[in-house]
Amino acid sequence: MSNVLDPNLAPNGKEKIEWVKDRMPVLTKIGQELADNKTLRGLKIGMSIHLEAKTAYLALILKEAGARVYVTGCNPLSTQDDVAAGLASLGVEVYAKRGVSEKEYRNHLRMVLSSHPSLIIDDGGDLLETYCSQNEKWILYGGCEETTTGILRLKQREKNGTLPFPMMDINDADCKHFFDNRFGTGQSVWDGIMHTTNVLVAGKVVVVAGYGFCGEGIAMRARGLGAKRVIVTEIDPVKAIKASLDGFEVMTMREAAQVGDFFITATGCKDVITGEHFELMKDNVLLANAGHFDVEINLKDLAKMSYKTEERRENIVGYYLEGGRIINVLAEGRLVNLASGNGHPAEIMDMSFSLQALGLKCLVDKCGILENKVYNIPKELDNYVAGIKLASMGIRLDQLSKEQAAYLGLN
Repeated sequence: MSNVLDPNLAPNGKEKIEWVKDRMPVLTKIGQELADNKTLRGLKIGMSIHLEAKTAYLALILKEAGARVYVTGCNPLSTQDDVAAGLASLGVEVYAKRGVSEKEYRNHLRMVLSSHPSLIIDDGGDLLETYCSQNEKWILYGGCEETTTGILRLKQREKNGTLPFPMMDINDADCKHFFDNRFGTGQSVWDGIMHTTNVLVAGKVVVVAGYGFCGEGIAMRARGLGAKRVIVTEIDPVKAIKASLDGFEVMTMREAAQVGDFFITATGCKDVITGEHFELMKDNVLLANAGHFDVEINLKDLAKMSYKTEERRENIVGYYLEGGRIINVLAEGRLVNLASGNGHPAEIMDMSFSLQALGLKCLVDKCGILENKVYNIPKELDNYVAGIKLASMGIRLDQLSKEQAAYLGLN
């Protein structure tokens, strides 16, 4: 067990892991298949991922399938210390702690890599970037990337010819982004905001920056919670039209800054909300980020404009501006659903993490065949996960007859 962990927290962490286990039947089944086929036996797997109960269960599934697993976080505020301790007590090597400094965070990444893993699971791309920055190199089967930000970094490396090994794109699989990004983010972001603020959403004006699948989910849930207006800001004309036809107002951030009560960024880009927007905001607005990195809300601009800051409530910092206005920032501008909450529901992550496990199997099965490129999850694996999920929900589907299949040219 890593010396950063408190073993006294382990019992509570194990309870959390056991709770989500009952709600992740797809991952349980796929884990048993991996164990029966001895796919991962004797391999080392390094993971950099938001360390909470669902990810801990994924790590245990991989361990039970025969792998040696080494885990760290992928965000300084998303690790749950009790879950980390519980996971370590169950035989997984854990190097993570909530609230670590940037230096400690980077050191934990290096500690995972010091095991020389054969496979990696990354969330945001920091583990791969750390590998690339080191002088020491070794042969890996490849890895899986969980989120949009990480995929963008991988594709840039692929374009530049600097991707060191094959990577599976989990984020763009249908059973990930259709459900994890939309339904998971939509619920967990508002869960984190409401738990942290204890503020009513109904009757308020909500501004959502970005209308990808995550932004769609956040806007949809804002409407369901009774927001008076839901405004979307976008740079993509097609997504802007979609937001409009979905019934949301679309305008620039400068226009939205003047009327919003809640501001939630979900773009994956930097400087989405800056000084020019802070100048226009109302008193006591609430700012939260749902993107992977803490760069979407420019806190340096906000700090320069403020004559003082203070923690007004756990995970809420108030920035006091001349003239009496206060701007409230949740979770230091980091991922609000994990830094101030428990992340996505277990039923959603059941599909995403099943794809992670199958992605690792694919890398092992095709070792020596795949090039150093970013690969999509094969459609048949996506459908396999969906089929198991439907069965666990008691849902059956119609089947094409031979004549129908022939009519569609599927024979």
